Amino acid sequence: MGLPQRMSENDQSEQTRVRFEKLESLREEGFSFPNDVQTTVSSEQVKATCELEKDLDAEKRSRFSVSGRIMAIRKMGKASFCHIQDPAGRLQCYVRRDDVGEESYKSFKSWDVGDLIHLEGYPFFTKTEEPSLHATSVKLLVKCLHPLPEKWHGLSDVEVRYRKRYLDLIVNPDVREVFIKRAGIVAAIRSFFNSKGYVEVETPMMSGIVSGASARPFNTHHNSLDLDLSLRIALELPLKKLVVGGIERVFELGRVFRNEGISTEHNPEFTMIEFYQAYATYEDLMELTEELVLGICDDVIGSRKVKFGDHDIDYSGPWKRMTMVDSIHEVAGVSSDVNLGSIEGVHQAAKELGSEDLLEEKDYGKAVFELFDRHVESKLIDPVFITQHPLSVSPLARKSDQDPRFTDRFELFIAGMEVANAFSELNDPVDQRERFESQMKLKAGGDDEAMSLDEDFLAALEFGMPPTAGEGIGIDRLVMLLTGSQSIRDVILFPQMRPESSES
Repeated sequence: MGLPQRMSENDQSEQTRVRFEKLESLREEGFSFPNDVQTTVSSEQVKATCELEKDLDAEKRSRFSVSGRIMAIRKMGKASFCHIQDPAGRLQCYVRRDDVGEESYKSFKSWDVGDLIHLEGYPFFTKTEEPSLHATSVKLLVKCLHPLPEKWHGLSDVEVRYRKRYLDLIVNPDVREVFIKRAGIVAAIRSFFNSKGYVEVETPMMSGIVSGASARPFNTHHNSLDLDLSLRIALELPLKKLVVGGIERVFELGRVFRNEGISTEHNPEFTMIEFYQAYATYEDLMELTEELVLGICDDVIGSRKVKFGDHDIDYSGPWKRMTMVDSIHEVAGVSSDVNLGSIEGVHQAAKELGSEDLLEEKDYGKAVFELFDRHVESKLIDPVFITQHPLSVSPLARKSDQDPRFTDRFELFIAGMEVANAFSELNDPVDQRERFESQMKLKAGGDDEAMSLDEDFLAALEFGMPPTAGEGIGIDRLVMLLTGSQSIRDVILFPQMRPESSES
């Protein structure tokens, strides 16, 4: 028998050849990938019924239809066992020739690990007390044409796992559980904001203006309009326009794109939520954020203490709050005698911490932020709100009434990662224009991540935006932390990868 011509060129192992030949034989016998079966219960329901009906005679037990992928098979003379896997878990099935018929049993013994099958039967316990399904009929649904990798040996290469996520999900149940939890977290977030009276909206992913964050965009071109566009780097400005328009509690949960490097904490395409509330301050959003995350811990994760790498993170509130300047003293260990209220004091702290290169930085706010970024951020393990960010690194935030060099802004840090960014919004259109113009000067000087001036947003502000607080939360990082995943690629189903041909 000749080999089928459709076999993948990149996988011509002997096992694959045999499986393709089996499929060819099945086709000759009339097999055509059936679609006429109905599954009545999950594997978990079968196992639960085993206990409920263990004292009943076989003929009085429930009859079930189940479908799943063969994950193990033990073929014997007149009776065999297999384990199938469905979304609920794994189930042992007992297949006996006298029950399913000689032809069906002969076919069953030719099937392979990875094949998708359908069984009908009743629940029972084996002699070893394993809850199982006693099959009365079996049917092949789909032939798997490649051998599955072993859980720990065949799919331990993380690059292969990310590139072939479908195999990762098949052989690693813990991976499936992470993505099920991710779906639960997203659903909980959406439910939380709906319950608070927020309106969910969708805003454009492509725009002629790049603003709302400091990041490099992906650029594209609209042929019909002959218009250069960029994929959005943030959700912020369109949502604030909606607040101006009277939607005073608004949120969007969607994709954002930043043309940046790939790491354990960064993917160029990621998911975030941004939400805005009129007549609220950044301090109100600290309370709201803590309430949101604690609710997810209770309802989705099942605990307020989660292990993340070497850390046992305690989400139980109240979460600590400290200003950025105070954190440089308290966390980085800069002496309290050093006055961080001046550029000279910041330079003195830089010397103390071994960051002499910052002595060249003349912008007070940027120097403070750099000290924090280098010497504090990675040490923030349990949830902490870092408040009062410098004005020069916060072009969209409201100035602090106490010290105009700082803003009413916070970032939430957990396990050394920024998870959320929020502030009382700048709603003074004159001040906002001046800050945009400063950003444009940076862009003209070669800063690819500086914001563009958005005239339409400024026009909206000139009609009057009420006092408002807004926040963005990185969904991928939050899921990482709450599921104990060590890389952002572990919580994104299809992370961005280099082409295989370019990898060493």
